[in-house]
Amino acid sequence: MHEGCNGSFANGEEVVSKVRFMGFSEQLMPMPLVISCVECRSDFEMSTFEDRCPKCGMVYGVTPCHAFDPENIKAAGIGY
Repeated sequence: MHEGCNGSFANGEEVVSKVRFMGFSEQLMPMPLVISCVECRSDFEMSTFEDRCPKCGMVYGVTPCHAFDPENIKAAGIGY
């Protein structure tokens, strides 16, 4: 399951599942990133590799290798 930084994911659920499997979901990202929620359009600061929108509960994930760019953050679903 571990493909290093070369792994590819079909969707946000796969990203969040990978982050959870590797034990990174609650770890702090090297640098928090401000993102706009795809569901409610609210801006919030994502500070851990798995985080959720405080307004609507949309869950987001990003792997440690790709946490430098907000474009790599993927939505997994509300309450995922």
